[in-house]
Amino acid sequence: MKQFFKFVFASFVGMLLFSIITVLFGVITITGMIASSQSTKEPSENSILVLDLSGQLSERAEDNIINQIQGTDKGSIGLDNILTAIKNAKENDHVKGIYIEAGAFSADSYASLQAIHNALIDFKKSKKWVIAYGDTYTQGTYYLASAANKVYLNPQGQIDWRGLASQPIYIKDLLAKFGVKMQVVKVGAYKSATEMFTGDKMSEANREQTTAYLNSIWQNITNDVSKSRNIPAGKLNQYADSMMTLAPQEDYLKTKMVDGLLYTDQVKQLIKKELGIENSEDISQVTVADLQDSNEKEGNKDNQIAIYYAYGDIVDGTVEGLFAQNHTIDAQKVCKDLEKLSDDKKIKAVVIRINSGGGSAYASEQIWHQIIELKKQKPVVISMGGMAASGGYYISAPADWIVAEPTTLTGSIGIFGMFPDMSGLFTEKLGIKFDEVRTNKYSSFGTTTRPFSPEEMAFLGQYINRGYKLFRHRVAEGRKMTDVQVERIAQGHVFSGQDAQKIGLVDQLGGLEVAIAKALKLAKISDHCLHIYPEQPSLMDQLLQESKPNNYLSEQLRANLGDYYEPFALLKTLNHQSAIQARIPYFPNIH
Repeated sequence: MKQFFKFVFASFVGMLLFSIITVLFGVITITGMIASSQSTKEPSENSILVLDLSGQLSERAEDNIINQIQGTDKGSIGLDNILTAIKNAKENDHVKGIYIEAGAFSADSYASLQAIHNALIDFKKSKKWVIAYGDTYTQGTYYLASAANKVYLNPQGQIDWRGLASQPIYIKDLLAKFGVKMQVVKVGAYKSATEMFTGDKMSEANREQTTAYLNSIWQNITNDVSKSRNIPAGKLNQYADSMMTLAPQEDYLKTKMVDGLLYTDQVKQLIKKELGIENSEDISQVTVADLQDSNEKEGNKDNQIAIYYAYGDIVDGTVEGLFAQNHTIDAQKVCKDLEKLSDDKKIKAVVIRINSGGGSAYASEQIWHQIIELKKQKPVVISMGGMAASGGYYISAPADWIVAEPTTLTGSIGIFGMFPDMSGLFTEKLGIKFDEVRTNKYSSFGTTTRPFSPEEMAFLGQYINRGYKLFRHRVAEGRKMTDVQVERIAQGHVFSGQDAQKIGLVDQLGGLEVAIAKALKLAKISDHCLHIYPEQPSLMDQLLQESKPNNYLSEQLRANLGDYYEPFALLKTLNHQSAIQARIPYFPNIH
């Protein structure tokens, strides 16, 4: 028996050692594969930066280990990486120009596209050239391509140019089919997020504000294209109204929308001519990934400017499940991160990059408080991306300075509560009956098995109104206005960044670089270095996260459902969200 236990113990130890060695070998192998996939090359003399406009544009690039190993990491590209690459290409003497290759490109907002467009315009100030080519151009990719010195199109290609439209989705009747009805209490005539669940068309107030910010965004687009292509803005609107999208290709030449109708090999010859090389020579190319080393990360490490990215829905905790969003602003994590930045003596100022339509009112209040505490220690500057509205504006308001793109969606100072009444589903659809015994008058308040009584709705109205007044007061404190002044521009009204600046909700128009410059000025430093937060998840964290099958299914559904993915994702995660919300419409659907 003694020998038996020795044998069992030896076998156990052997298996354990084998498992440890196997795991270590696997980690080393994966690490090597990742390192290989991430390897970059320095631009050789006479190189071009190839800007491949395909896939999904997101606020910030994130290293996806599994996708890198599989070679499928092309699906998403970060705005931060594109802007860094363009800036470094401008400063690198070996890079002579940028080649834009337009493809199936989807951006999160026109504010992000505007940031890239402005970066391309700035790149040309170095006397370097930009050439764009595409078989077809979406309206967004054409907006970017218009910044090029020359724009070329496939002889049988197409340019989508028709203006902007917003098509909100309404699901009240869909919910009714399942016996579900949303009970809503809101403050603000323009607070339209709940209309998706309670109506079947836009309210007049929502139509008014949507018309205003769409026109503001479109005006920015047409003005930018007008300057780049030397086409009057009025003409660009005429082209949009004449179904330019389906026009003969020769019309694109006549209207100066493009400079030529060429095939790919002909464009390559033009680029070689620009580089001054023979047709037989290869073009030296670098990618966005090759130009990620930023010179700004070098500098005085005792004078750091922190750039903190906060994008997605504002939530009280991580939303799990099949349709869980990839990015959220988790108040618990953000507050801890900001507290660390506050305590770090080397960090002299913080730029918070916000791209959010809001979310939980409670979570927004937590982050607001932490920014107030951070502001006591060092300057805080907000850089608004595609949107910083409702809860996104709530957490922006206390900053020392707010910078927004002209096409950013912001404001929406309002609040609402939304509670499902599922009694129709239970009793009429499923035949389930309920009874109850109560110790007090409102013991069963909050249940989804019956509708709220008029008296309960009145209490909810008072509660929501107090939340609205607090939101309004937070803005008044941050913007140095009175509550009465804020009320005139509140009521849930959404504004473009351009219009928000006129009414005092935004201090300055511009992108992240403008916000960084302001932070340096407020901190009274020059020699500095930049640090990006939050840090990317570790290798093990990513492997554990990617091992969940829901991630793969969610990606596949997003790819197949396209614009309709978000509404379905919302329905799935609705019960995980806070009932009290400060957010703009769930799905503006601007295209």
